Amino acid sequence: MDFIMTVIDFFLHLDVHLGEIIENYQNGTYAILFGIIFAETGLVVTPFLPGDSLLFAAGTFAARDWLDVRLLLLIFSVAAILGDAVNYWAGNFIGPRVFKPDALVLKEEYLERTHRFYEKHGGKAVILARYVPIMRTLVPFVAGIGAMEYKRFALYNVTGGLAWVFIFTLLGFFFGEIPAVEENFTLAIMGIILLSITPGIYEFVRHKMRQAKEAEETA
Repeated sequence: MDFIMTVIDFFLHLDVHLGEIIENYQNGTYAILFGIIFAETGLVVTPFLPGDSLLFAAGTFAARDWLDVRLLLLIFSVAAILGDAVNYWAGNFIGPRVFKPDALVLKEEYLERTHRFYEKHGGKAVILARYVPIMRTLVPFVAGIGAMEYKRFALYNVTGGLAWVFIFTLLGFFFGEIPAVEENFTLAIMGIILLSITPGIYEFVRHKMRQAKEAEETA
């Protein structure tokens, strides 16, 4: 419970905590930021780390001349792209070893279905997942499990990663210094989080509605 409360506090007061990190570690802050984004995108066990909100907050501090925005864009881009690549290969390595023909849950046929899905829709999933917390961490792993062709994955990984990093970092850089945003930074971060999870909620509701409609048609 203490860990959960610490994570929530870090999210809600990201500006305060990031300011403390910059003051305490100075140039070492870039390594810390790189590590957080890499872990959030590259390690399937750490989807709870800040992504969109951290990019925005870092961009805001760059606008205040506490950080170099060009260096931020570079390290965030490398971390995001490298993280997804590591996640993909982890899924690619693990998938064939845990999916068995006679398994109760992880059946080999499910792996084949995942593979077909990513061959058909994988590019869109990899790019859109960048903007949805948790999915941003899981999708590259599942793409690896589904054996999506790596050349295709790499193309969408680089495209989606660069777009994600530049959009949120520059949003913070250009708009984080606006008085209304600066004075209500916690609300701004909550707004970004809400905006990030909205596509996932929309897709979930649409999926449930489609299932209900199909059930009515077959009844």
